[in-house]
Amino acid sequence: MLTFILSRLFSMVTVVIGIITLVFLLIHLVPGDPVQVMLGETATIVAQEELRHSLGLDQPLHTQWWHYFTNLLQGDLGTSLHSKEPIVEKIGKPLWETAKLAIAGLFLAILIALPLGSLAALRKDTAWDSGAMLFSLLGISIPHFWLGPLLILLFSLQLKWLPVSGNEEWSSIILPAITLGTALASILARMVRATLLEILNEDYIRTARAKGLRESAVIIHHALRNASLPIITILGLQLGALLGGAVITETVFAWPGIGQLTVESIQNRDYPVVQACVLLISLTYVIINTFTDILYAWLDPRVHYRV
Repeated sequence: MLTFILSRLFSMVTVVIGIITLVFLLIHLVPGDPVQVMLGETATIVAQEELRHSLGLDQPLHTQWWHYFTNLLQGDLGTSLHSKEPIVEKIGKPLWETAKLAIAGLFLAILIALPLGSLAALRKDTAWDSGAMLFSLLGISIPHFWLGPLLILLFSLQLKWLPVSGNEEWSSIILPAITLGTALASILARMVRATLLEILNEDYIRTARAKGLRESAVIIHHALRNASLPIITILGLQLGALLGGAVITETVFAWPGIGQLTVESIQNRDYPVVQACVLLISLTYVIINTFTDILYAWLDPRVHYRV
């Protein structure tokens, strides 16, 4: 097990270094000069060169990358070109807001998917099964940028039950969480259905029923418990996708998270903040996937025996 964990951690470090390099290159190779954005087009060439030198933007690209990498190792994400404040302080609150939204979306997805997928498996080839799979198909097909405004029109403007946008009230998180969690609930419901259909035909399920156990006990303690491994894998993979989807969702609902901060920083050509936001989302995705692999191996020892 220790060898398996070390191999996954080594792979994670390798991927992280690749992500840091890729994010650095993509941000620095896009068109546009941040110095002109900061000083304006009317600034003199001398003023531009002085600012470029003070920011280290006149150095070779590999030198800038090395400084960026060593600063990251020290926990220094740089300074915002737009607001002049340290990026670590700037992204603290948006990171917490995005984490709240992702957790709420994940909780909602589990709350919908487990009973829906279980019902579809237990009522296979019935109207319940068809309805659950139709919901899954719609949830996967509807994009966030369309579902979000639709929910605003219905629940905020027509029914006036929930706030339109922002984060002023506790209920403000409901519509963004629904928008973010619907696609995950759809994928998860299909996975629960497929896994349960396979497990319900196993010998130990028939044995449990033959022993006189109640059907609820058979499903909860035997079937769902053994179906947890692929479900955990999907949750780990999709939790990273939630952070990517949060960029669109936060923009639609004006949610003050990392997604909205990323969009605003792109518009302001605030390269260091964009780097930090993209890097943070990418690293979260990689770390979650790594620990999902480790958790999977801990729950099922056969996994690391095959590695």
